[in-house]
Amino acid sequence: MRYPIWRLGVFIAVAVWPLLWLYEAWSFALGPDPGKVLVDRLGLGTLTLLLITLSMTPLHKLSGWAGWIGVRRQLGLWCFAYVVLHLAAYSVFILGLDWSQLGVELRKRPYIIVGALGFLCLLVLTVTSNRYSQRRLGARWKKLHRMVYVILGLGLLHMLWIVRADLKEWAIYASIGVLLLVLRVPPVMRRIPRLIAKKAPSVTKA
Repeated sequence: MRYPIWRLGVFIAVAVWPLLWLYEAWSFALGPDPGKVLVDRLGLGTLTLLLITLSMTPLHKLSGWAGWIGVRRQLGLWCFAYVVLHLAAYSVFILGLDWSQLGVELRKRPYIIVGALGFLCLLVLTVTSNRYSQRRLGARWKKLHRMVYVILGLGLLHMLWIVRADLKEWAIYASIGVLLLVLRVPPVMRRIPRLIAKKAPSVTKA
């Protein structure tokens, strides 16, 4: 396995946040409604990890360092882990494991449906992220995993619906998402190495 220290560092950096938030909730450091804070943080963490995952290919193109691609799958799996924790926290702290309330919640908060659709799409990508699925699906694998753009759109819409009163934070995430999508457009992506080559200082022989 290449870049073991880098992979371990990424693993620790991503794993520590849910543990920290759980500790804060246990120590009553998250205010009067720690359950809702946990739900919100895990949801925002999922979106953040999705954006970071999407940034790995542009960073690889910009720097030429393969380590970015080396942790892309790990970050994608962590993104799924975060959304599972998000759903678990919602089920425990918001629903109180009372599934009869789910219908009421869906009527009052239809953005939950958008989030559920994003979860199902992310589940498909997680299940097919292994090498066996790549071999079985062949060229269709890349087409299937372009669903990540749909997931990003659903995630941003889910967040927009929740924070309608304050769009400043949402605009930051949306702008980063749009930038990453633009960078992944094939003509733009093909130009990135050329732009770096033009800016690189020329070396003259003595």
